[in-house]
Amino acid sequence: SKEEYNGFFKTTFREFLDPLAQNHFNVEGTIEFRGILYVPGMAPFDSQQNFSGKSNNIKLYVKRVFISDEFDTDLMPRYLNFIKGVIDSSDLPLNVSREILQESRITRIMRKQLIKRSFDMIKEISKREDKSDYNTFWESFGKNIKLGIIEDSDNKAELAKFLRFYTTKSGDETTSLDDYISRMKAEQKDIFYLAADNKEAAENAPFLEQLRKKDFEVIYLTEPIDEVAFTNLGEYQEKKLADVSKEDLALGEETEEEKQKEEKVAEEFKDVTDFMAGVLGGKVEKVVISKRLSDSPAILVTSKFGWSANMEKIMKAQAMGDSNAMEYMKGRKIMEINADSPIIKDIKSRIADNKNDPQATEVVSLMYDTALLTSGFPVENPRDFAKKIYDTMTFAAGLSSDARPSESGTPAVEPEVVDPEDPWK
Repeated sequence: SKEEYNGFFKTTFREFLDPLAQNHFNVEGTIEFRGILYVPGMAPFDSQQNFSGKSNNIKLYVKRVFISDEFDTDLMPRYLNFIKGVIDSSDLPLNVSREILQESRITRIMRKQLIKRSFDMIKEISKREDKSDYNTFWESFGKNIKLGIIEDSDNKAELAKFLRFYTTKSGDETTSLDDYISRMKAEQKDIFYLAADNKEAAENAPFLEQLRKKDFEVIYLTEPIDEVAFTNLGEYQEKKLADVSKEDLALGEETEEEKQKEEKVAEEFKDVTDFMAGVLGGKVEKVVISKRLSDSPAILVTSKFGWSANMEKIMKAQAMGDSNAMEYMKGRKIMEINADSPIIKDIKSRIADNKNDPQATEVVSLMYDTALLTSGFPVENPRDFAKKIYDTMTFAAGLSSDARPSESGTPAVEPEVVDPEDPWK
């Protein structure tokens, strides 16, 4: 009965919560073994450290004689180290050692079967009507599934079915890739995603402006491992995974009329893109008209095969990172501008009168620093950026550029000259 299974789990593995699922099986054929596997009700408190250490979660018996619980890495891949179970083999020798396990064909068959049985349990949890069980599983072991996509290329398509993420349309609930595909618009060819520090940062990213207008759904990747997992996955159900912060984003099929309009706008604003590229110099590879902006004047996207802004931030935070290798992997920055923005139109009118307009140059420089921030990059020179902001505030307040506050922090007051002949004094 279920109570007996739960009682055995708690007694054997010293757990206090009921398991989320169990699988009691018996394999017969060229080799014979039987066992019972469990998905725990919660992750252990030291789950982060357990990725690199031994879990002692699989207890191996041979002909009902306990052998060891230290062979878990030989019987289970690292990403499934949260699965707990008891395995009894009739074919392994009683004096089995790690060397025998590593070279044994029996072990390879057992390992394959244990992975399959583990997937069956996870699949069963995901199909339950009560979604709270799978939510509990995902909160506890979601990182393990993502690690599996990175490490297990043979099973990554199967593991991808278990992924859950927030999206632009999912609200407070997570959604699967299968559900995402079922909601895709007819003209949408790729699965769109955006990596950010958290859900709020992703929701406010300027990369989503046109995607929202076209009603395209975008997946939010909010954990450091997410983007690496998606890069390794590459595609799902023959649909490519497309990062909306990278160059050459395809927003569905374009009509001939739309293509001609884009070419016309690009030609009309060529003087602006050339001017901005000249001001920014080596900071950007090029300046182009954007297809993904509707409100923001500009953003910075990265080249297809380099790191995104989010990945660059993660790699910089690595204690043992190689700074030389990092320079090669950084994505080239490409500035995309919004031709409908009043700021861009103002730059166009200014350089039409004077190609070396100093105010237009200052605006472009400030726009680049602002685009760095909104696109997820760190500002290259915070002090210089702060000075530009203060100068803008000074100009907006109608003060002269040489206005200075007094030592007390309040505006200096001119001293009053008193006339001794003045009867009112």
